[in-house]
Amino acid sequence: MNATTIDRIVVPTVPREQRHATIFARFDALAVGGAFEILNDHDPMPLYFQFDQLRAGQFTWDYLQRGPEEFLVRIGRTRAGAAAGAVENCGDDSTSGCACSGT
Repeated sequence: MNATTIDRIVVPTVPREQRHATIFARFDALAVGGAFEILNDHDPMPLYFQFDQLRAGQFTWDYLQRGPEEFLVRIGRTRAGAAAGAVENCGDDSTSGCACSGT
């Protein structure tokens, strides 16, 4: 991978129950200053709120495209830090607290 290549997760291709955990694992593997992108078929704001709760002050969130059919977000790591909580399966809001439709 060269310096201009950014990893991208195409969210709809990830099994619903693994989406948030996959994205957080990718984030947690980033070095400070690193970034990756997520491409989704709806606005991933529930994911943003989960990042804000669990990784507050550690990330940037930049929309590169805002719909209507695709949402492209670059997520960057601004500082190292411990996770504030585990990220569990998404899609079953009774166990994960996630009310999204499967970001």
